[in-house]
Amino acid sequence: MNRAKANLLLLLAGAVWGMGFVAQSTAMDAVGPMLFVSLRFALATLAVLPFALHEAGRAADPLPAADWSGFVWIGIALFGGMAFQQVGLTTTTVTNAGFLTGLYVVLVPLLLVVVLRQAPHPIVWPAALLAFAGIWLLSGGSFLAMNRGDVLVIISAVFFACQVILIGVFGGRTGRPLTLSAVQFAICAVLGFAAAVATEPIDWHAIRDAAPEIVYSGVFSTGLAFSLQAIGQRYTTSAQAAIFLSSEALFAALFGAVFLGERIAGYGFLGCFFIFAAILAVEIIPATRGRRATGEKAR
Repeated sequence: MNRAKANLLLLLAGAVWGMGFVAQSTAMDAVGPMLFVSLRFALATLAVLPFALHEAGRAADPLPAADWSGFVWIGIALFGGMAFQQVGLTTTTVTNAGFLTGLYVVLVPLLLVVVLRQAPHPIVWPAALLAFAGIWLLSGGSFLAMNRGDVLVIISAVFFACQVILIGVFGGRTGRPLTLSAVQFAICAVLGFAAAVATEPIDWHAIRDAAPEIVYSGVFSTGLAFSLQAIGQRYTTSAQAAIFLSSEALFAALFGAVFLGERIAGYGFLGCFFIFAAILAVEIIPATRGRRATGEKAR
């Protein structure tokens, strides 16, 4: 798979996640946030497991213990992100949650430099800042007026940034994206259930009422979208992947407006343009320079 197709998969994942914010928000009219996290990831695990087993059967060599450990850490990072985001959605809007989650687009290249000493492609820095500016404009330029839910979603962005980086480390070298997905989903399901038992009532009638949201979030927003992320990140960098995945902010705003009546502030449309410009820059400029360098070598 070439980088353009991989980035398209990541963009599709962002669209599915954008719609997922609506399901995450409306589901909590019936169930608690940790129970919802547990159920969606349990369903996602069941959806992906047959494909993961098929992938394992075709693999030439078993995964070493270090890679299994890496998959577990990816699951822990994902759970941290989902838990803070889901609780944050109890007191913030779908639109704000989508925008603030997108802050990982800036955190990923920063963490790559600080933790792994990896310098991303030069275009990633201005593109990340442009995407951040777009997210700020989409929020109405009101970060100082953030409530508790907004702060929790920002914390979730730190965990999501760690998850993106860890997938970049372990996903590419193992060549087992569906196995990775199944493991991280199972970790989230177990941790979410433990948290739900400790903090929330378990009401089967409430689960039935939230069933449509649980099914969408489990099969599509989790099983499909996170698998697309695991596959797509094998063929692109973590920093570039973060920018494409940040498109979920746009789709969250769109679906929040369509299904929940939320509206984008006046400068939000300029923010949309900034995010799309960042995505196009990350996609087009490295490819153009690569073709230019290839042509110069040929001459």
